[in-house]
Amino acid sequence: MPNIGTVLREEISRVALRTSRGAIHPTRKATAQHRRAIALLKRQVAHLERQVSALTRKASGSAERALPAGASAKPVRFAAKGLRAQRKRLGLSAADFGRLVGVSSQSIYNWEQESARPREEQIAKLVELRALGKREARERVTEQVGTKVKARRRRS
Repeated sequence: MPNIGTVLREEISRVALRTSRGAIHPTRKATAQHRRAIALLKRQVAHLERQVSALTRKASGSAERALPAGASAKPVRFAAKGLRAQRKRLGLSAADFGRLVGVSSQSIYNWEQESARPREEQIAKLVELRALGKREARERVTEQVGTKVKARRRRS
């Protein structure tokens, strides 16, 4: 005949095992779902990285072909003397030239005095302005001044 102590011990261990299984099962299920989701995300990231590298290769190849025969791939250098000469050639004040570039007249003055340097975007705008003649530059300045006057009138 079994001892009551051993029977009690066996029953307690059986109940404890069933209870722990009930508590562990949802956790195991959630862990498996998380692992599947992580694996899916890793596959998606790898696929997207392949697409980005392919597009980068394609874009760099087309950028090289898109350059005209006479154009150089070198970055444009900035010289304060050249800026001053360009502004004088166009016959513009520092304020008007600043309007064309999209900066203040003080910035133009600082660039000409070599106490400051334009950013890359501003250098790109300066390069675009090299192709302008006096008349076209004057027209652009008057257009910009006209739009500012209209905007002020609307606010009033």
